[in-house]
Amino acid sequence: MTIGELLARSLVRSGYFIVVTQSYQSRIRGGHNTFAIRVSTGEIQAPQESVDLLIAMDRETVRLHKDELSPQGLMIADQEFNIPDNLCLKVPYKDLCQSRYSNVSALGIAGFLLGLEEELIARLLDDLFGKKDTKLAEENRRVLNSAFRWCSSRTVSFPQLPMIPNPPARLMMNVNDAVALGALSAGVRFCAFYPMTPSTSIPLNLAARAQDMGLIVEQGEDEIAVINMAIGASFAGAPSMAATSGGGFALMVEGVSLAAMTETPVVIVVGQRPGPATGLPTRTEQADLELVLHAGHGEFPRAVFAPGTVEESFHLTRKAFELAERYQGPVMILTDQFLADSYRAVVPFDIGTLTQVHAGADPESVEGPYRRYAFTESGVSPRILPGKSRHLVVADSDEHTEDGHLTEDLSIRKRMMQKRLKKITGIMSEVIPPLFEGEERPDLLLVSWGSAKGSVKEAASRLTQKTRRTAVLHFQQVWPMVPDQFIWHLQEAREVVCVEGNATGQLARLIRRETGFEIKRKILRYDGLPMTPEWILRAINRSS
Repeated sequence: MTIGELLARSLVRSGYFIVVTQSYQSRIRGGHNTFAIRVSTGEIQAPQESVDLLIAMDRETVRLHKDELSPQGLMIADQEFNIPDNLCLKVPYKDLCQSRYSNVSALGIAGFLLGLEEELIARLLDDLFGKKDTKLAEENRRVLNSAFRWCSSRTVSFPQLPMIPNPPARLMMNVNDAVALGALSAGVRFCAFYPMTPSTSIPLNLAARAQDMGLIVEQGEDEIAVINMAIGASFAGAPSMAATSGGGFALMVEGVSLAAMTETPVVIVVGQRPGPATGLPTRTEQADLELVLHAGHGEFPRAVFAPGTVEESFHLTRKAFELAERYQGPVMILTDQFLADSYRAVVPFDIGTLTQVHAGADPESVEGPYRRYAFTESGVSPRILPGKSRHLVVADSDEHTEDGHLTEDLSIRKRMMQKRLKKITGIMSEVIPPLFEGEERPDLLLVSWGSAKGSVKEAASRLTQKTRRTAVLHFQQVWPMVPDQFIWHLQEAREVVCVEGNATGQLARLIRRETGFEIKRKILRYDGLPMTPEWILRAINRSS
């Protein structure tokens, strides 16, 4: 993982685009890990299955991945592994460095073969280790230089990356980084969490910036506590969020209803992974759409976002905070393990014009006596923060009157229910339409959501290059749905195929429920691995 991250950062600083796919086992003592980097001079958004350069740090890697090498591929491995010469660049690690530095040596060899600058990699090593131990930093530089010199003395047939003059400044970032930054830019002041792969790095990112940004990050004893902490902080006026995965969100469900009934803003990030139960906790899937869509007893408004890129994650997190505050209720963001761990090269966000969410209404603009749940045309009642004015704020998790007191008057119950549901109209007016790209009236329309975006788009592009009229309809907001935004794309396509990372076609079912349009053909992946363009194309060819 250290080699992978340092090599990825070196590539980004050298001006290349990357897509990282991390694979790791759910073991306290580690297990087999891979850090795969796809690199290009042009923008890319999808992983790739074949391997051109395999850096094998143990024999198990050779056994598991040697068949993934492309015809021109090269393996870097210890000379003691006894691999045939035609497949491998055999490295005498024991001669080049002490065993603890073999990863730095491998990094240097990979950097040389790719045509990266030694000094650029050395500076990144300094950034990572230099402040901790100067002797360690010096030895890292010595080992890196030794690896470059050893490799330069060998005749190795491997094509270097084309050099990019004056490489532009980009950030190396994954979706969890972007969600944390989006929340900070929106003005988050409280985040509660219980550690759960793959969402944990969101609150850890926030915790690292908590002192500078004036927020509190609290680890709860369980997810029930987490959601109620976030609701309580939001009720008091702190824009709040919680981060979890499917199993943790299952425990939060009653709290989601509490936020809806008390009309309290809260943002919840759900990093999807394969279930049921603990399932495959370090793998990826898109199987929690229906869980999030129906979580909570009773009927109430909600919005659900599903970013497909790092950039979307930043902006949709901001949008989630804005909607939660504007319509006073829960808003969910669906990511997954692949996205959470997939680093990309990102142009720095323009934050100069961004504004923060401000909790609560101006008390001076509200006439007394104050009614927290006053009936309004939009369904949105003035939300005054408790203790911030002369107004008394009364709230209740039971059904309640306009002034917040518990009631069992059934006529009031009906009116209050209608009031809350009116907010759906406002939320629907702000729905982000699905992105349509490709040929109008296509022979094949690929429908997708969330993390499948990059792979679906690349698969469609390859089909178009083969003169097949292809288009993509991609959802980055999966609820609410506004059929008028997209139904004609489905109706005009000769064939529609839904591509999802689950076993039952949850988005396809939702589209049928909301529009009446049945997507009969589905490409579904649920083995824990991310969608790839090659996997999609094989599935299309099998059923063509």
